[in-house]
Amino acid sequence: MVWDERVAALFRRNLQPTLTYWSVFFSFGLCIAFLGPTLLDLRCQTQSSLSQITWVFFSQQFCLLLGSCLGGVFKRTLSQSLVALFASSLAISVVFAIIPLCHNVVVLAVVMAMAGLAMGCIDTISNMQLVKIYQKDSAIFLQALHFFVGFGALLSPLIADPFLSDTNCILSNSTLNATSNLPHIRKSLVPHHPGNLSYYELPMKGMVVTRVSYAFWIMALINLPVPIAVFFLLYKERLVPCFNNGRRPLLSADELAMETQPAEKDSHSVALQRAPPDRGHDDLLSCCQSKNFRGAPYSYFAVHVAGALVLFMSDGIIGEYSGFVYSYAVEEPLSVVHKVAGYLPSLFWGFITLGRLISIPVSYRMKPATMVSINVVGVLVTFLLLLIFSYSIVFLFVGTACLGLFLSSTFPSMLAYTEDILQYKGCATTVLVTGAAIGEMVLQLLVGSIIHDQGSYSFLVCGMIFGGLAFTFYTFLLFFHRMYPKPSSGKKMPAVRPTLTGKMTCALTYSQHGAFQVKCKEMFIFLLLPVPSSCSDLPTKPWQTQV
Repeated sequence: MVWDERVAALFRRNLQPTLTYWSVFFSFGLCIAFLGPTLLDLRCQTQSSLSQITWVFFSQQFCLLLGSCLGGVFKRTLSQSLVALFASSLAISVVFAIIPLCHNVVVLAVVMAMAGLAMGCIDTISNMQLVKIYQKDSAIFLQALHFFVGFGALLSPLIADPFLSDTNCILSNSTLNATSNLPHIRKSLVPHHPGNLSYYELPMKGMVVTRVSYAFWIMALINLPVPIAVFFLLYKERLVPCFNNGRRPLLSADELAMETQPAEKDSHSVALQRAPPDRGHDDLLSCCQSKNFRGAPYSYFAVHVAGALVLFMSDGIIGEYSGFVYSYAVEEPLSVVHKVAGYLPSLFWGFITLGRLISIPVSYRMKPATMVSINVVGVLVTFLLLLIFSYSIVFLFVGTACLGLFLSSTFPSMLAYTEDILQYKGCATTVLVTGAAIGEMVLQLLVGSIIHDQGSYSFLVCGMIFGGLAFTFYTFLLFFHRMYPKPSSGKKMPAVRPTLTGKMTCALTYSQHGAFQVKCKEMFIFLLLPVPSSCSDLPTKPWQTQV
């Protein structure tokens, strides 16, 4: 895709919605990464055991999965989508503000479940809306969207770090004995695997001394502009009650002419305009209704399943690698020093964020299918080299950085590619987001159990298997793409676009000079009139016919 004047005009016209969706995804990233570093302080706050507090991870991730499945319910109209995003982003600020008030682990789990639902809705709706706005040109904007996730995920641990306890935050007689293990325990905490630290005993009774509350309140304030931005978008779209009586401003003649010219000189653009704008992209339950499958070829289902399985594996690799790479490094045969091994998860997420930033200009020139091909092959080769050089600490750091780069753009590129195959008429966004969320949760559980039974070396073996499966499923997707029916070209109508553009340009030019106010119903009547030779030949009223 080339950044041309048409795409630039489309971006300028949708500047505020695009920036709003990007900022909402920043909230998503801010909320997804804070729990790991702060979990020990939250254990002190709730006076619970390690095995109890780590189930808060499961509460958040399971409800994130539910929110991803149900998020499509709120996108049937723009009003529902923006209201859901406003409520979700505001809920994240509220969650940050009330976490310091949760002194019971069950209450904390319920609060994190609310955050998970909000995050799931944000994940599905933001992806859907950007795909709906930009369609064929969505790849670059999806790359930027997922960059903001990484940026938020990097920022929240940095905010929390100055307020984390250096010693055990529950003072008791055994405090000194447990304090020496605290940095190792903090870095070893893994989502969805609550038994991995059950052999550590930390005091549960005593005086609670923690300052982590300030970190949560700071994140609540940082996130507060996001729901405000969504509210301003609601106001601009005249979707706020008591402020919806105004008319939307018309596009300028030049902008509309640039907007309505063919994006590509082929018959596919005609088929896209004939498609209903709100078709597809429903929630997961609506997608599974039988009426959506009538007359669909088998390749329609295969594209959905293959795309979801690729992201099931790739996002699952992100979750299990970031969760267990520290534990793998500190054990034999590498036996990396705890402090040095603690940099591995940060290195991994840092290169994921860097890769998403690099992918923004790269996606100008490279097709999504090509980017996904490079990613899945790169992941497979990197795991193979990690296995070959499994005794090298240096290559562990190099391989971690390479994995972060290759995995960074897989999700947005895969989403753009699958939507391109289905011509934006299927349920790809909902299915792929759900598949990625399931993979991130399930593969962590699976790898944690395997490492516990088979040892740390199985960590890389599992990654190699998952990378191979991702490559295999992507090969199937390429095959099903070839089998998927191409859009019907139909009859060529060269006069349709120039006529439509000319009339609409005249209409806008005429209305801007104050001859008449173009209302929604009048515009449709006006477009049915014969083509005037110039704007001066237009009738005074749109319903007056020309002789």
